[in-house]
Amino acid sequence: MNTTIEKKQEEVEGVYFLSDIIGTKVVNHDKKLGKLRDIAIVEHEKLPTVTHFIVHRPFGHKPLMVPWERVSLVTPREIIIDLDSIEQYEGEPAESQVLLNDHILDKKVLDMDDNEIDVVYDVKLMSCNKMLYVTDVDFSRYALLKRLGLKQLVKLLFGVDFLKKETLSWSYVQTLPENIGMFKGNVKLNVLKEKLPEIHPVDLADIIEELDHEQSLAIFEELDTEHASDTLEEIEPRVQRTLISSMDKERVADLIDEMTPAQAADVLSVLPGQEADEIMKLMEHEDAEKINLLLEQQDATIANLITKNFIRFVPNMPAETVIAAYRKVSEEADVLDYLYVVDHDNRLRGVVSLPELLRSHPETHLKDIMTTDVVSLNPDDAIAEASTQFLRYSFRALPVTTGDDVIVGVVTYRDIMNLKHRIV
Repeated sequence: MNTTIEKKQEEVEGVYFLSDIIGTKVVNHDKKLGKLRDIAIVEHEKLPTVTHFIVHRPFGHKPLMVPWERVSLVTPREIIIDLDSIEQYEGEPAESQVLLNDHILDKKVLDMDDNEIDVVYDVKLMSCNKMLYVTDVDFSRYALLKRLGLKQLVKLLFGVDFLKKETLSWSYVQTLPENIGMFKGNVKLNVLKEKLPEIHPVDLADIIEELDHEQSLAIFEELDTEHASDTLEEIEPRVQRTLISSMDKERVADLIDEMTPAQAADVLSVLPGQEADEIMKLMEHEDAEKINLLLEQQDATIANLITKNFIRFVPNMPAETVIAAYRKVSEEADVLDYLYVVDHDNRLRGVVSLPELLRSHPETHLKDIMTTDVVSLNPDDAIAEASTQFLRYSFRALPVTTGDDVIVGVVTYRDIMNLKHRIV
């Protein structure tokens, strides 16, 4: 490309919508050649990039396949290209090429379960570093009304807020078929952004594991801290490692601060030692020493796996009072399935499961519905002993008590079984 085009190409930097430039006249050396008919793209690991502008020419002339690097200016009024020889650019798109106008525009947007969400009324493009990328699909009312030629009328009647754009990142769009041909299918999403908070961490982890790195990172960054932390725990180590390596270390530290010591150690263990150390320095975890011990495998007892964030009540409390208090006390609890019944000296007297509590008569006291034959562990018990008890009884959590029955905490099935393969 000559110096003049390079200078103009730098000026192209900007944001475009497909509907604004389709049909725009195309000019080469001050001579109008035709109108922009379509834009061909190729999907890469990050965002699709534009390869060609396809120009329709009148009077039976063959279309032109203009490489993006030969485009020097793009505006809604005209597109300027620089071709020395018109003939060498004549031709039709290959069947394998994805065309934004023919293949994407006006296609239905489906969610993962093939439910129709909306219709793609426009496509957003952005130029950067002399490349043109496809960044979003647009299914807003703004895009629809613009396509119908009613934008100015609606703006006059209802105001600017009505025309607020509603775009969805291309990162959420499933990869299109390689041999797309004359694609007649629909645009299908890997996950709908607005539904992310409703997806269980286990299910969301499965989705993220199936996506390429850029897509999974884009979705993961949309989650709030608690949801992201819970999801990170469920993701397989290989994907955990690549996600964490691409994220801001302070963000990772915030996520791991939400975890129990065992969960935190399990996640940090998949990272290179130096990276794990950097994250540990940024963490505010009150059990940092326990996490370090687990990582260094210096202590194979359950003492470092105990959480003190469990729910406890005294025996004489009626069920209706406990249920009313449950929402408040469960906010900070790591174990939600069991209520531990203790006396005023914090000695464990029994356990009530949450389903048993909810089935009880409102005036029934905990002492009348609790299980008194409690399986418990000692702080000095080995991981192997804890895992044996979990496998034998199928509990989701077990209390940890001293020799005189004082409860010092609870260990969860997930913490023990996840770490058994590393510590035992």
